Amino acid sequence: MRQDEARRVRARIAQLERDLTAASAQTRQLRHDAGHELRNAKFRLERLEECIAAMR
Repeated sequence: MRQDEARRVRARIAQLERDLTAASAQTRQLRHDAGHELRNAKFRLERLEECIAAMR
């Protein structure tokens, strides 16, 4: 279950990073929101990976 969640978070991180690199068409607020969500997703992924490693 945690591994599935980690895969979803990794996919979301990849999408957010793509969105930020194509940010020229976005407004400043959308870039800010994507950056904030990206930081949160990376933090969540780190915690999930720690949990998965502890379960092994």
